Amino acid sequence: MARPPPPWINVGRPGYKTVGYFTNWGVYGRNYQPQDIPAEYITHILYSFANIRPTGEVFLTDTYSDLEKHYPNDSWSEPGTNAYGCIKQLYLLKQQHRHLKTLLSIGGWTYSPNFAAPASTPRGRETFARSAVHLLADLGFDGIDIDWEYPADASQAKDFVILLKDVRRVLDEYSATHLGGKRLLLTIAAPCGPDNIRKLRIGDMDPYLDFWNLMCYDFSGSWDKNSGHMANVFHSGRGEITPFCADGAVTMYLNGGVRDPRKIIFGLPLYGRAFEGTDGPGGGFQGVGEGSWENGVWDYKDLPLKGSREVVDPRLMASWCHDPVNRKMVSYDTPEVAAMKTDYVANRHLGGAMWWELSGDHHVSHERSLVRGTAERLGRLGGLDGTENTLYYPLSRFENLRRGCV
Repeated sequence: MARPPPPWINVGRPGYKTVGYFTNWGVYGRNYQPQDIPAEYITHILYSFANIRPTGEVFLTDTYSDLEKHYPNDSWSEPGTNAYGCIKQLYLLKQQHRHLKTLLSIGGWTYSPNFAAPASTPRGRETFARSAVHLLADLGFDGIDIDWEYPADASQAKDFVILLKDVRRVLDEYSATHLGGKRLLLTIAAPCGPDNIRKLRIGDMDPYLDFWNLMCYDFSGSWDKNSGHMANVFHSGRGEITPFCADGAVTMYLNGGVRDPRKIIFGLPLYGRAFEGTDGPGGGFQGVGEGSWENGVWDYKDLPLKGSREVVDPRLMASWCHDPVNRKMVSYDTPEVAAMKTDYVANRHLGGAMWWELSGDHHVSHERSLVRGTAERLGRLGGLDGTENTLYYPLSRFENLRRGCV
């Protein structure tokens, strides 16, 4: 049952949010299970990803990982229809850590092309909203996260606003009927590229959202002509070194209609992007080489690469490692830069930090864990969000979730 909360949690009160993406495919090769989530340092989990049918229906993408995988304490002979897999384990984490809220994240890069068609019609939007909230009620979530990368034009941007309005309405209807009006969460993954930001109707979206998760990473990578920083806060003055900057994105959202800076959650990478055949940021490169799980992308816990030297540029709030012999560079956040970014969040009065994605970090017992370092620092600066999660799901088809997994 519930464990005593750590001292950095503001029990029952708001505070800084620490938001972590958990992927349902991570249980396989990466062997990162829900039990590995450092729940004492996390206030919100974004469970990734659900997909969208052409009708607008939201559906789960891996029923084995989501609902069927049996963990050591799961029964094989429990009567009735019961949830297992990651869904049950997330519910158990919520029981143990009452500050931990979970959101079903819909879309992501791979599934984002499936948003536009259903979002363009009233029927598609209504189907989306009702099926998303049905999954929330069925699976034990505290909210919905929409990761549409990205609305392509003014028409899709308008559709996005109406989609958010419809989801907010159905969330509120469900809560009014079954939860006494308790707030259910609606968030989005928000771009940091200026062209993508300009397309959004930020001021129209903001009233429906509880917070915006800014993807302050992937500013540079294999698609570029030069090696560069992929998660810098400030510009260098040279576009080939810093194609984008997070500070500029934050300012665009605040100027564009986000009414409270505490609704902006600053995204941080738990991975690095690699460049080969390069002498450092701004130079040419020849390929990206191998990675932890895909070419050119290294888990943070595998960095710095052997033979490399870590370099920090405090002016940009950026860091990287470079091997001058093999001419390999990886752009990523070191603990020193993560601490700088945490102070930036506090100094700009933002709402907290978000990570893509949790399996990339060291275990929180490791001295270089970015999640622990950031969460503890935010805890000292004002405490972490301790508003209580929801455990009551009377409409779930799963008997163990309806009765609270007792």
